[in-house]
Amino acid sequence: MESLFLLVPIALIFVAIALKVFFWAIKSGQYDNLDTEAHRILFDDDEPIDASRSASDAKRRSPESDDPTNGHTS
Repeated sequence: MESLFLLVPIALIFVAIALKVFFWAIKSGQYDNLDTEAHRILFDDDEPIDASRSASDAKRRSPESDDPTNGHTS
């Protein structure tokens, strides 16, 4: 029972801080546009240029293409 005298005021302080942060977020516009960020991940087609080129070059390149004589001996 004695611990309630300590825990209830601490809980009320946490609630007051949470409400203050929540109303600050509303006042500063944190919740104004929720759809743009949610849709941004769906339309993000940017890939690193170097990673996409190196992967496609590795697929196209074969051991025969590295041979300057193209398999012919003179």
